[in-house]
Amino acid sequence: MEPRRIVLAVVLMAAVLLVTPYIFPTPTPAPGSTPVAVDSLAADSAAPVIGATTAPVATPATMSAAQPTDSTAVAAAAAVIIDTAVVNTKQADYRTTNKGAALIGASLTQYQTLSNGGRTRSGAVELALPGERMMGFRLVVPGDTIDLTKQVFRSTRSEENGATVIAYDATLPGKTVSIKYSFLPDSYRVNVSAAVAGIPENSYLLVDLPPGFRSSESDSAEDHSHLAYAYKPELSGAEGIAFRSLDPGEREIEAGPISWGVAKNKYFIFGVLAPKGAPGFAEINVTGGARIGKEATRGMATLVTPLKAGNASFEVYAGPQEFKRLLAMGRAFETSNPYGGWIQGIVQPFATMVIRLLLWMKATLGVSYGWILVIFGVAIRIILWPLNQKAMRSSMQMQRIQPEMQALQTRYKGDPQKLQQAMMQLYKDHGMSPFSSLSGCLPMLIPLPVFFALFFVFQNTIEFRGVPFLWFPDISVKDPYYVIPILVAVTTLLMSWIGMRGMKANEQQKMMMYLMPAMMLIFFFSMASGLNLYYFIQNLASLPQQWLISQERSKAAPLVRG
Repeated sequence: MEPRRIVLAVVLMAAVLLVTPYIFPTPTPAPGSTPVAVDSLAADSAAPVIGATTAPVATPATMSAAQPTDSTAVAAAAAVIIDTAVVNTKQADYRTTNKGAALIGASLTQYQTLSNGGRTRSGAVELALPGERMMGFRLVVPGDTIDLTKQVFRSTRSEENGATVIAYDATLPGKTVSIKYSFLPDSYRVNVSAAVAGIPENSYLLVDLPPGFRSSESDSAEDHSHLAYAYKPELSGAEGIAFRSLDPGEREIEAGPISWGVAKNKYFIFGVLAPKGAPGFAEINVTGGARIGKEATRGMATLVTPLKAGNASFEVYAGPQEFKRLLAMGRAFETSNPYGGWIQGIVQPFATMVIRLLLWMKATLGVSYGWILVIFGVAIRIILWPLNQKAMRSSMQMQRIQPEMQALQTRYKGDPQKLQQAMMQLYKDHGMSPFSSLSGCLPMLIPLPVFFALFFVFQNTIEFRGVPFLWFPDISVKDPYYVIPILVAVTTLLMSWIGMRGMKANEQQKMMMYLMPAMMLIFFFSMASGLNLYYFIQNLASLPQQWLISQERSKAAPLVRG
């Protein structure tokens, strides 16, 4: 009996296995189903670049239209993965993904990440935030917005006229989308074009700018304070919107035409520019991002471009805020790095003039920017020497006639008209004018525009970033030992002391002699060491002239008339 039961059990199990598929068939995938894709963006997008590889992959968009009907098709769909293409140029390593045909990273190989006050330098500067796209796309058609960042595209790679071309295309219900990147070999510029078939004329492509940047600076908090979006209307100057100026969810919209829109931090920038000579973007809208604590490190900005006959094109600049490169882009792109904040209209011309001059001196003399600042500071004082000399002598002459002026004020205390006539005669007798006292302030005012220009230039001019000089590891950040701000204060005190030699100082003048150096120490304490260096050299170069004038003053006796 036992063998019979074993045989019967085997037969029954076999019957169950054979009959079950007919009773409970495997469900056929519904039309339009999308295969599951493995998203490589979940990993850190700044992983080390190994090589420039691109493997064409199947796209779920085409599969959803085909309606797989057998297990082979289902297995093939499940194998679809997200592909990352790496393009190496002389200036940067770029990464794109076929998920959304998006640009997901840019490593600037010519620049290093700085830490420890500029003393420590590590790998290349990476612009993208971990796991974030630098540029994404959405498609707007009447009655619908299609988020292309969720769509997986086919990808191909080719070389055209020396440029590396990464092309993406996908088939959506009733339409096809193609996006192409052309990476220039020795530039931070990327040409981007989009073509969409099967859409009506009143359709738009939305181009999302980076939500922020990864900091590569020693002082990340200071770097974050420079996070901003900027844009340029075609008919007016550039406008900036700092991340910190918008509350979370607060929105600003600027109607076009817009020549370009950018996201930037202290030294680096990601810009999207309309083609030269073509209509600009229809709109830019900026929204404040969520905050962690008080720091505003995230934002949202979108450029809107019309699709003319289904086509759109633009240029991308992802690189340093280097003046010459920004200028070469045209379309006033150099103003994407505006100087002066709310007084930009006053400061920007001087800042542009100063940076052009410093760049010319660097190219001509071939020395470091530290020595350029030394030479520049001395040159300014030499140029202003005659004017300073005249103004100082005028001031000295005013001091000489002070006793006589006081005597006249006492004599005509109750008669303002006679006092004015006597004062005018006094000025005439000594070959002076009522404005002579104001001319003594002129030498102090003339260097101020240059100083203010340098103040803003040092805040975000990448040419100074990481430049060592003497004991400074980086002239764009503060002196780690605070030697140079102390020297600024000491030379300011010395100038005041020399300037008061040979004259009888009142209590207010004595107080200012000590108060001014203290104020200068506080002001320059946290300023860039390069700015400190410039001002210190200005003080040193002024000492000989101050000494000569003090010698003249000591020899001259005050004039007193009866």
